[in-house]
Amino acid sequence: MKNTGVVRRLDELGRITLPMELRKVFGIEERDSLEIYVEDDKIILKKYAPTDIFTGEREDLIEFHGKMVSKKSIEELAKKANLI
Repeated sequence: MKNTGVVRRLDELGRITLPMELRKVFGIEERDSLEIYVEDDKIILKKYAPTDIFTGEREDLIEFHGKMVSKKSIEELAKKANLI
């Protein structure tokens, strides 16, 4: 893990501000969503990118009942259901 040398305090609501330099490096814009992971004693933030619920792919996604599904998965499901 790379140390940035940046230290931030939590405000009274438990929020922190990500430095502009880090937001630029990771392409994080105002109002972007971040995923939060926990690994051992670490909190990891990652820019959210929707993925196919079946394969994790990020290409050609379609929203279906609030879930993201790739066109490839839809085609494979249609084949399994003998629809095509």
